[in-house]
Amino acid sequence: MIGPDGLVPLPQWPDYGLTDDLLPYLEIWLAQGKEVALATLVSITGSSPRPLGSEMAISSAGDVQGYVSGGCVEAAVAAEALQCLKDRQPRSLDYGAGSPVLDIQLTCGGRIGIFVRPIANLAAYVAALRQAREARQAIIVQTDLATGEMHVSPSVVQTQGTLFVRRYTPPIRLIVAGGDPVTLALLKLAPQFGVEPFLLRPLGPALPPEGLAPECYDRRYLDEALHDLRLDAWSAVYALTHDAHTDLAIASKALKSDAFCVGILGSRRKISNRLAALHAAGITAEDLEKLHLPAGMDINARNPMQIALSILSQITANRPA
Repeated sequence: MIGPDGLVPLPQWPDYGLTDDLLPYLEIWLAQGKEVALATLVSITGSSPRPLGSEMAISSAGDVQGYVSGGCVEAAVAAEALQCLKDRQPRSLDYGAGSPVLDIQLTCGGRIGIFVRPIANLAAYVAALRQAREARQAIIVQTDLATGEMHVSPSVVQTQGTLFVRRYTPPIRLIVAGGDPVTLALLKLAPQFGVEPFLLRPLGPALPPEGLAPECYDRRYLDEALHDLRLDAWSAVYALTHDAHTDLAIASKALKSDAFCVGILGSRRKISNRLAALHAAGITAEDLEKLHLPAGMDINARNPMQIALSILSQITANRPA
């Protein structure tokens, strides 16, 4: 699997670099009986195309998902990871300007440190991440950079040693209410942004739109659906029903919740009336700070896909750290 140049041959088109969420691949590799090494970007000097904490997973069969640079070091990191799985020893890798690895330099001119270690108990690690995700809770992974040992917990518990702390949060969930082409465009585009879509359409068709799982569709009466709707700090809510009463009810529920981003689709001339109605419904000025009215960033959007893109851009710009 390691070529004569000491690198792992990677696909000519780096689809692996489109992956930020490694959990689904870890689950697949676990089911296939593969071992896995995890590479994490733990230090940056100067510029870097990827943020601190970016990760890459490498299986014992040479599968790769995720990326830690702009493609400059991934093949070398994968080769180190395979060796790591053989000798079970962690590795601290140093690439870029001033690095002793002269044959691998970064086009951005910076310097990065990457820590590679085997996941000692893949089943337990995957189970902990999955449990946190299903509960819509953040989880902390602390890695000892001397030993490679990883500790998974809801909060930081280890304070001794040279540690790297990585916080995993639930995927952004988009609750969209409506049934128009913009709604459908959002449902199609959201998963490509790593956003989980959920559709509210009171008394809508019996079956959800194509591609949307039945459990992500609620067609009950609005009061019932809103009563059971649980909104956390990683939830965005957009009312696109074109019905003033329904949009107001949905926005009021969302603005009083922990949802980080709320939007209502509509023309600018209706803004003052809608704000007045929200004030009358008991929405405070502080709550209104997360309201986007009209919904979406101003990107000169005209058709449904463009409007959906403007909404997803807004969600991306306001997502919690």
